[in-house]
Amino acid sequence: MRRFDLSSVGEAAALLREGGVLAYPTEAVFGLGCDPHDRGAFERLFALKGRPATQGVLLIASDFAQVERYIDRAQVPDAVLVQVLASWPGPNTWIFPRSAEVPDWVAGAHAGIALRVTAHDPAAALCRAFGAPLVSTSANPHGEPPARDVATLERYFGERLDAALDAPLGGLDRPTVIRDALSGAMIRA
Repeated sequence: MRRFDLSSVGEAAALLREGGVLAYPTEAVFGLGCDPHDRGAFERLFALKGRPATQGVLLIASDFAQVERYIDRAQVPDAVLVQVLASWPGPNTWIFPRSAEVPDWVAGAHAGIALRVTAHDPAAALCRAFGAPLVSTSANPHGEPPARDVATLERYFGERLDAALDAPLGGLDRPTVIRDALSGAMIRA
């Protein structure tokens, strides 16, 4: 497994553009990421996790412009969007009605798409360098606790994982909350 740090985030983004799967720090745990439009990379990511493809994943971005095209705006009242934008960037994941831009494999069996504009500097820097949002799902084999350090990534995945961005986590005790943007319902507390 290759290791990048914040000084080589451009190289990490290049690996993602080439179809790689990368572990990177998020607000609370390491996430596994890839280009959401690269089905081969996405399938490799799910094979690493041993996770059913019907579960879907969220997308993480550095700013709203990166995720706006994935939202079916016709179904989202302006007041809802204002509320969501007030919580971003930040540790808040929102599920929106998805647009046709969302690859089916990303959403899994879900009608919506989960999106987060992160305030966590390393993850945001990676999204900026990549120039688009990334798949974000916890870095762990299905059923195991999420990795909180590179040593755990090594133990879980070894050389099957292309690389890791070795940078600090964001300091949260647990993964970000997930809410339904339209109803406000809490999906994950």
